[in-house]
Amino acid sequence: MCAECGCGQVERFGVQPLQAPPARPVRLVEADAPDHVEHTHEHVHADGTRHSHPHVHGAGHEDNHEHPHEAGMHAHTHTHADGTTHSHPHAADDGHAHEHAAGKTARVTLDLHQPILARNDRLAERNRGYLRAKGVFAVNVLASPGAGKTTLLEKTLAALAAELPAAVIVGDLATARDAERLRSAGAPVVQITTGTVCHLDAEMVARGLEQLELDGRPLLFLENVGNLVCPADFDLGENARVVLLSVTEGEDKPLKYPPVFRSAHVVVVSKSDLAEAAGCDLEALRRNVRAVAPQARIFELSARTGQGLAAWLDWLRGLARH
Repeated sequence: MCAECGCGQVERFGVQPLQAPPARPVRLVEADAPDHVEHTHEHVHADGTRHSHPHVHGAGHEDNHEHPHEAGMHAHTHTHADGTTHSHPHAADDGHAHEHAAGKTARVTLDLHQPILARNDRLAERNRGYLRAKGVFAVNVLASPGAGKTTLLEKTLAALAAELPAAVIVGDLATARDAERLRSAGAPVVQITTGTVCHLDAEMVARGLEQLELDGRPLLFLENVGNLVCPADFDLGENARVVLLSVTEGEDKPLKYPPVFRSAHVVVVSKSDLAEAAGCDLEALRRNVRAVAPQARIFELSARTGQGLAAWLDWLRGLARH
């Protein structure tokens, strides 16, 4: 996780619905409001050992309660007679017998990435099931800032409005500018303002889905925060993942950021009308994409001129039919 950018921290994020004109009143949901309460939870294992850990609840949850503990690993922290403190992973059925040399503290690095992603994956599956029941196909759109995500979605929404109405959830650190642009294209839009978090996650999307009316809209676009690193790890409940790469970013971008390209079903080479001016070697770019993501379908297009847009739209039509 990215400690500097705020990933994995309990940060404030806003959920703002912007329906197709006229818009409904804005509602802002904050993640660190009283609906998320953290306290210390202490319990005793069957063998008599005792430990405590932080615990988070929703609004209205009483503090005087007990919790079942899932089988598997959790963090265990305790203090020895010599005053040294250490943490170690502990399974629900593990004993506690272990020794330490006098005056030495065991240092254990706990991988918090895995449990965070495991929880996210469970929520993503729930999102996917909800969308499946609604008959909605979700497309997660990822790219660097300025690669052309919003412009491509503007053109796409306008082109498909009559035959394939869509809705959009937009993630940005601040402002609702992109969401307003997409709302002007006639789609209901929910803006997720993530604060310091550099990606959408499944919980944010679930909160956004609560604000969207999806009946009669078989397509949902999830415009992720502009970033080619962290979003790669977070399943949002999408059915397809699209990564944009503009010709102005250089042919070697897939080689520098392989995880996000490996996760892509489709790679869109955007701003193709600028390839010559930018000195972009399109053949080298294609070769690098295929080296990292041989499974990905490649579309080369310019949302500004419309060049190559038809093939992209046909692909989306095919998704909706299935």
